[in-house]
Amino acid sequence: MAPQATSLVFIVRRCKPELVVPAKPTPHEFKQLSDIDDQEGLRFQIPFIQFYKYDTSMKGRDPVGVIREALAQTLVFYYPFAGRLREGPGRKLVVECTGEGIIFIEADADVTLEQFGDTLQPPFPCWEELLFEIPGSRGILNCPLLHIQVTRLKCGGFIFAIGLNHAISDGIGLVQFMMAVGEVVRGASSPSILPVWQRHLLDARDPPRVTNVHPEYDEVADTKGTIIPVDDMSQRFFFFGPTEISTLRKFVPHHLSQCSTFELLTAYLWRCRTIAIQPDPDEEVRIIFAVNASTKLNPPLPIGYYGNSFALPAAVTTAEKLCKKPLGYALELVKKAKDKVNDEYMRSSADMLVIRGRPHFTVVRAFAVSDLTRAGFKKVDFGWGKPVYGGPAKGGAGTIPGVICTFIPVKNGMGKDGILVPMCLPAPAMEIFVKELGGLSKFVVSSL
Repeated sequence: MAPQATSLVFIVRRCKPELVVPAKPTPHEFKQLSDIDDQEGLRFQIPFIQFYKYDTSMKGRDPVGVIREALAQTLVFYYPFAGRLREGPGRKLVVECTGEGIIFIEADADVTLEQFGDTLQPPFPCWEELLFEIPGSRGILNCPLLHIQVTRLKCGGFIFAIGLNHAISDGIGLVQFMMAVGEVVRGASSPSILPVWQRHLLDARDPPRVTNVHPEYDEVADTKGTIIPVDDMSQRFFFFGPTEISTLRKFVPHHLSQCSTFELLTAYLWRCRTIAIQPDPDEEVRIIFAVNASTKLNPPLPIGYYGNSFALPAAVTTAEKLCKKPLGYALELVKKAKDKVNDEYMRSSADMLVIRGRPHFTVVRAFAVSDLTRAGFKKVDFGWGKPVYGGPAKGGAGTIPGVICTFIPVKNGMGKDGILVPMCLPAPAMEIFVKELGGLSKFVVSSL
């Protein structure tokens, strides 16, 4: 089996960027984001990438032209994506539905899909060439909300890369949009799931009232310089397949034996990472993770809603307790935090965000996890079948290296399904982290 081609170098020839606008006139109106959408921690661009093989049934069809046309038709339904974000009083974000369009780049690369190797996973070679950054286009306000580049490969396959302004949608909402584009490519006149805006469903109450404790948004002073430094960072990617998860479960106490893989892996990584960064024993550390709340609301969010619909519950303890107590201690904290998420918790979160001016979640001595294993990127079919890889284009997300970790679904070189976990730590801490894993998982790729 050929390894992933991290040293692969190739040339990408791009056409001039263009704006794809809705294929028909759309309303010029202002649409407010929800009070969950416009928190500070979601005001960034997040990239995703899809790799597709050549399909003989699509012979003679150009993926660039086909997808460009389908995007224009799909934007008739998802016309807020073709608008621009504005900021109003109280830092409230609003979409002005201008119909200006999304950025689209046509490109060709002198490389085949096979040259990327058997194991397609981040970090991808020449990534910056596959979703080219146009100077001045990546702001949060007054800029395009989607950036798309479709790159033809020499083998007839292609790469679809997309950058999303996270304030307007989450990964699940983006997949809904991409699936709709795929349906239009395959001949549909409208998406099978029509988009639902209704962002007021996740707005703060009037008057707002905080009824839950929200340690995920605590203001924590960085008195000892414990925000991870950007220099001397090491990034490695760890694969957790069925064997590794089964091994981990042997350390789970009986009363927690029904825990999910996500809960188990999150607790384990939080503990190992805390041991690696060596905070003072009495310092508080916290784990923050995204929980899809769409079905936990009463009533549930309507099918078709494509705004951010997740909570960010947190668990807090001291470094000494987390590092010295067995894995079951961390696991119980994670489960309790996750179980807190219900309708009232989401209402309280929105209220707290408004009262406090839409703060960023805590980053001091914090570790944040986002699970994209079930978001659906691997199901997106633009007519050429499902992708060989579909999901995050980079290891982390957000603007703070080393704080956010994304769980990515992959197949390893042996064809086994598993979870790829990118970790970004200062080089000395990374060495401790690797030792702490104790051979449970071996890093697949290291970079940065």
